[in-house]
Amino acid sequence: MSYAIQKSISGIDIKNLRIRLKLTQKELADFLNVSKKTLERWETSERPVTGPCVTLLRILDEDPEILKYFDVPLRNTSLRLWYMKGDTYCTMIDVDEPNRSISIKNFTNDIQARAFGTNEHPDFVDYEEFLKSRCFPNSRDRMKLILKELNLPFFDAFLIIQKTGGRMAEDDFHIIIEKGK
Repeated sequence: MSYAIQKSISGIDIKNLRIRLKLTQKELADFLNVSKKTLERWETSERPVTGPCVTLLRILDEDPEILKYFDVPLRNTSLRLWYMKGDTYCTMIDVDEPNRSISIKNFTNDIQARAFGTNEHPDFVDYEEFLKSRCFPNSRDRMKLILKELNLPFFDAFLIIQKTGGRMAEDDFHIIIEKGK
């Protein structure tokens, strides 16, 4: 199999693309997963830039909407959870506990890897069920011993996830919790 892939790109073309997309050097560098210094060097270099970034820049040039797919919205709640599969971001969950509401953004098209599967608009009850699904059941044999090992006085799915990262023996998923604004 062969591909019609551009092998190089000029620094001025990178700069023009960045300006057309209204991105700062830092923003484009973050998207390309390189340092700002690297992007600065590419933009000012007389030599063509080569490597995997060329393909990614070409894709970005052809489909600028892809930026929105990976864009992380500003957090407007005091609690954000990241549902991860290994190092891959699957679902971002912003939780407004006082109002018992949540909002999500999926970063994968794989329904099996999304926190709420096909449900694009889960409610707070769905969120609570999701949390329960990421820890041992409260009917588990010897639950009190497990809670004692976790230094928890009672069963609370969120507290258990704080201690365990929501890791389960049978999969590669885990949860990262961000608190505070």
